Amino acid sequence: MRRIDVIGWGVAVLGAGGLLYLLLQGFGLDSLKAGLWTQVTLTVGLMLWILTYSRRVVRQDMTYHQQREQYDQAWLARQIEQLSPEELERLQREVERAEAQGD
Repeated sequence: MRRIDVIGWGVAVLGAGGLLYLLLQGFGLDSLKAGLWTQVTLTVGLMLWILTYSRRVVRQDMTYHQQREQYDQAWLARQIEQLSPEELERLQREVERAEAQGD
């Protein structure tokens, strides 16, 4: 996510909080209660977002991790493409030997 996107989301959340405050006042709540319920709503929303963010971090489901994995796979494929046929065959034999020893 770019910085401008984060700024946009921040402004949108603050705007939604202000709109909720005005909406609650329009339904007859006094300013103190409308402010309280607006704060409660925004705080609960923030806590839910933190929980989902933490879950993505723990599961390594973040954009950075996905990009890093794609980069590593592309790098490995490029390294394999640069091997000569003899080197590739030798590497395959080593992998087969290692698998056989692991069984």
